[in-house]
Amino acid sequence: MKPEELKLVVQEKYGEIALQTNNNNAASCCGSGSCCGDMDYTVFSNDYSGLEGYQPDADLGLGCGLPTEFAGIQQGDHVLDLGSGAGNDCFVARTITGAEGHVTGLDFTDAMVNKARENLAKTGFTNIRFVQGDIEQIPLPDNAFDVVISNCVLNLVPGKEVAFKEIFRVLKPGGHFCISDIVLQGNLPDEIREAAEMYAGCISGAIQKEEYLDIITRLGFVDVNVHIEKPIMLPDDLLQQYIGPENISAYHSGSFGIISITVNASKP
Repeated sequence: MKPEELKLVVQEKYGEIALQTNNNNAASCCGSGSCCGDMDYTVFSNDYSGLEGYQPDADLGLGCGLPTEFAGIQQGDHVLDLGSGAGNDCFVARTITGAEGHVTGLDFTDAMVNKARENLAKTGFTNIRFVQGDIEQIPLPDNAFDVVISNCVLNLVPGKEVAFKEIFRVLKPGGHFCISDIVLQGNLPDEIREAAEMYAGCISGAIQKEEYLDIITRLGFVDVNVHIEKPIMLPDDLLQQYIGPENISAYHSGSFGIISITVNASKP
């Protein structure tokens, strides 16, 4: 699929998700399966309910980590959330920045931006904004943010190097990012990757962990630190449809697989 075609698919699927109830999203990304079959976008999600600032209506179960927990956000910071969805991480981040800070959520899908704005209207916060835009062409000024966060989104972006260049551009000198994302480890058999993409939409577009971290360092970021590295285990009944017992054993042994990582790095 060409990059622009992939973007349209992502935009369409997440537009469908934004229009569903949270109960449907808790079961699968499509509920009835009308937009993307049986894909489960919640398989990697973490529990936000204990975090200060948590807004249940903004939690669509689409993340694969808790980037705000490791982002080092300070009171008064200007924070940018890439792929902000219904605003889940933005509301948590705003609790940390306080009234003196500012949080911007950027999402590619109009329906998600509208949903986030509806959720924002319930809070009374005046220092959060949600804008529509492409992560590969962030419509925001240079050197504008202290912290950039993102949760299980960059793996869906075709041009990852372009995306990280944009992150570098919008960060202030000395600013940093904290990103939770899905990456691959080892030589993942095509059959398992196909099964994973059918089961969990967040797999699509994932690249090798080494390549992912290399992009970050090559673009000039420093102090790269992987805080969390968590294997994602697909159910055996799914794997059995695609691969033999020996490959299932190799998958569980960790010789190859799908992992979620939470990584920090700074702009000099």
